[in-house]
Amino acid sequence: MGRAPRADACRNRDRLLEAASEAFARDGVDASLEKIAKAAGVGIGTLYRHFPNKDVLMEAVYRHNLDQMLADADELLATKPAAEALAEWMQRFVAYVATKKGLAMHLKTVVSADSDLFTSSQERMGDTMRRMVEAGVAEGEIRPDVDPTDVLRALAGVCMTSDMTQSQEQPCRIAQLLMDGLRYGAASASR
Repeated sequence: MGRAPRADACRNRDRLLEAASEAFARDGVDASLEKIAKAAGVGIGTLYRHFPNKDVLMEAVYRHNLDQMLADADELLATKPAAEALAEWMQRFVAYVATKKGLAMHLKTVVSADSDLFTSSQERMGDTMRRMVEAGVAEGEIRPDVDPTDVLRALAGVCMTSDMTQSQEQPCRIAQLLMDGLRYGAASASR
């Protein structure tokens, strides 16, 4: 069994992921590895020790961002009423996808077919959506006939509109309409 990574190596990796996430949001898949290393405060050799090539870095950023989105959902569910948590999380998700144009598409072209990247991501997102919808239904804020898979697919469709517009406002408005539909006919709405 190998030993645990040193604390400074973990910090470097985290800084690289944050810098790369910002760079990919700003510059897309053409982001410079040298600029990412500089923004993280490390040398290019350190970047390559953690991520042997840009594709490996992009996959790590994708996983890192997904972990953050799912952690956000848990935090929102713990601190807000379920429907409010879901509405805010959907807005954050749409905004996140709008900043990552091309990242998922690029990964689909370079990640091997047997990789669990998208399968496990889809499962984790589905589980999160299920928990959020079920919590909203239990609180009477979301209609009981809502299928969480349908919500996730509809949200994915909303995200596609961000590829067609330069504005982040339209996808956010559409996500709000989707949320309004989830509330329509809920127990609390009929009181």
